[in-house]
Amino acid sequence: MNQSSTSTRPGGFQPGNIRHWLAYGFGAGLSPQAPGTVGTLVAVPIYLLLSQLPLLLYLLVLAVMIGVGVWACTETAREIGSDDPPAIVWDEVVGFLVAMMAAPAGWVWVITGFLLFRLFDIYKPWPVSAADGGARGGVGIMLDDIIAGLMSFAVLQCLAMIVESSLRGTVH
Repeated sequence: MNQSSTSTRPGGFQPGNIRHWLAYGFGAGLSPQAPGTVGTLVAVPIYLLLSQLPLLLYLLVLAVMIGVGVWACTETAREIGSDDPPAIVWDEVVGFLVAMMAAPAGWVWVITGFLLFRLFDIYKPWPVSAADGGARGGVGIMLDDIIAGLMSFAVLQCLAMIVESSLRGTVH
């Protein structure tokens, strides 16, 4: 057996390459069905851990994850010879974490944030569509998902305000 047959997997995944582990969402991107959705599912336990942090620390960790993601996605895409392969799902991980910034506690909000993020990521309304393919490398891979996450964040926060107001009986 030669070295290349043992060092790579489907989609160009190299198990010994830390960039690939990150870019492929710890292997979630290798899913033959809906790798973006599976990558977003990987983000849920990460979110549950990070949600225990103060908001500023959450945002700092998120900024580091974005920076590391740009690097890992740039290098992985270059190494496998594709601009934005579906198997690279770190962008979904980060996008979901953007969506969940300062989200209310509870599974209803996690599920709502998950569904909103997937909706914006899959259907790519403007400005997500404008960012998709607009930039190159890791920035291009991650930018549309970050914007989808920001849009999800905005909707999630509006829903939270509506729910909070209705519970207090102050919806006008």
